[in-house]
Amino acid sequence: MTDVLARLRELRSGDLPTHGGRTLAYVYDSGLSEVDEIAAAAHALASSANGLDPTAFPSLLKLENDLVAHAAGLLGGTPDTVGAVTSGGTESCLLAVLAARDSRPDLDRPSMVLAETAHAAFHKAAHLFGVRKIVVPVDPDTFRADPAAMAAAIDESTVLVVASAPSYAHGVIDPIAEIAAAASARGVRMHVDACIGGWVLPYFAKLGAQLPRFDFRVPGVTSISVDLHKYAYCAKGVSVLLHASAELRRTHYFASAAWPGYTMLNPTLQSTRSGGPLAAAWAVVNHLGEEGYLQLAAKTREAVGRIRAGVTGIPGLRVLGDPDSTLIAFTAADDGFDLFTVADEMKLRGWYVQPQFAEGGSPLNLHLTVTAANHGSEAEFLADLTSSVAAARAAGAVAVDPDVAAFVAALDPATLTAEQFAGLLAAAGMTGGDGLPERMAPINALLAVASAPLRERLLVEFLGALYTPGFVAPASSEREGSPASDSAVQSGG
Repeated sequence: MTDVLARLRELRSGDLPTHGGRTLAYVYDSGLSEVDEIAAAAHALASSANGLDPTAFPSLLKLENDLVAHAAGLLGGTPDTVGAVTSGGTESCLLAVLAARDSRPDLDRPSMVLAETAHAAFHKAAHLFGVRKIVVPVDPDTFRADPAAMAAAIDESTVLVVASAPSYAHGVIDPIAEIAAAASARGVRMHVDACIGGWVLPYFAKLGAQLPRFDFRVPGVTSISVDLHKYAYCAKGVSVLLHASAELRRTHYFASAAWPGYTMLNPTLQSTRSGGPLAAAWAVVNHLGEEGYLQLAAKTREAVGRIRAGVTGIPGLRVLGDPDSTLIAFTAADDGFDLFTVADEMKLRGWYVQPQFAEGGSPLNLHLTVTAANHGSEAEFLADLTSSVAAARAAGAVAVDPDVAAFVAALDPATLTAEQFAGLLAAAGMTGGDGLPERMAPINALLAVASAPLRERLLVEFLGALYTPGFVAPASSEREGSPASDSAVQSGG
């Protein structure tokens, strides 16, 4: 056993750090060591229990009802509010779309209206469930959804309207009240994606932040998603999908008695569900309590304010929009340096910041997810960011070879062959057994010249290459990071 665990520790040493506030995406660190200890102990106690049948494991039923009640209380729920604990934000969003679709079996081609800043999970839901996407542009300066445009997009086929609190890309809260009113007037469900903000924004408000209402206190809001493995600082992966009533929730349930075995009955997309994550979340939420979360929110809010002010003060950087929560996106204010190079330079200095490609009215930018663990290290972060920008200026622009750019432009994502993909890898210098390039800026620059559909196809092909038995990824100490992170790609909720 010792040898196996030692090997696992060796493998984990090559990952991005999950503690210490140096990875500003993917992970959420409270900075409190006892939180991890409590979560691990609770997970071990319940990991073998199966949430498939709540009558067989009533302890899990109690834990789930407690977490749903806690989330509902935080988000303006009423005695009618119900919910389900899921494996993450993507599953919560999927179920919200599924429930809306199946509530209208009379529609042959149901649709949903979503702002272009809505999380990609809703695009995934549209793909999986055959719901047409009506994507509405956001305000190009604030990056908030346009209520009038959202209202105009609602028609007789609309089953769901989606807005964010906040959006992941820019950290801004959409005008939920106006959008919900428009949806309600047409008798359409309204979902608020508060996966990343739902557990921290209420505490920001208690600390004096002036925030627009986004929860069940807003008339017309019918469902809300909130992730506990984000700012509830619980272990991966636990999310809650809340519905304003049991009637609204019913259509995301699944039942099948049409086979010789037990009647399958599922409140989520999963059947078997380990009790481990649920128990770990329950233990952390009860351990931290109201006062604990208020203290963590205060630290996080201070860190956000200091980092945002510091970024604004660095010549050549500009914060996008007016962030409401814990997320900051900043872009280059001039053409004197390359943001992809800034990300590489930050990685050399021990920080992970997430590149986000230009899309719609949003320019290429770097994304920061700030947590309580960033409190106290803001000055170090900003000093390293300042020096990274200076290094990027000295390095100059990252140029894509014209012949390679032409090769990329000629590729058709619908007919991309293995040979073409191999040729692109060769052009990017990713061949043989040398692992991944030390610097990702050239790769990101190459991906940036590709259309969004082609970029999707290329990265799907690359993901398939990664998930091949025998592939050996170099440790993070030997590389700048994998394209699945450093190339502006984020995986799921």
